[in-house]
Amino acid sequence: MNIDILTKEDLQEFKVELLEEIKKLIDIKGSEKKSWLRSTEVKELLNISTGTLQNLRINGTLSYTRIGGTLYYKYRDIERLLDNKS
Repeated sequence: MNIDILTKEDLQEFKVELLEEIKKLIDIKGSEKKSWLRSTEVKELLNISTGTLQNLRINGTLSYTRIGGTLYYKYRDIERLLDNKS
């Protein structure tokens, strides 16, 4: 039976490596994000229903722009909404 012992230094090194990998993933996702999202994308991102999204529009929590029959939401506004909730 082989027993490996982890030290605090091993855990610290693992933490640093893990954080670096997470930052890389965030940078990749960040470069792919759009400036404007459609309703379906917002609902998927926030994991909310159509009715909840409508309530966010009605009570002014989330601003939107209508072009033709399509509603668009600024990605920054959604980020602010999430920042305020946490």
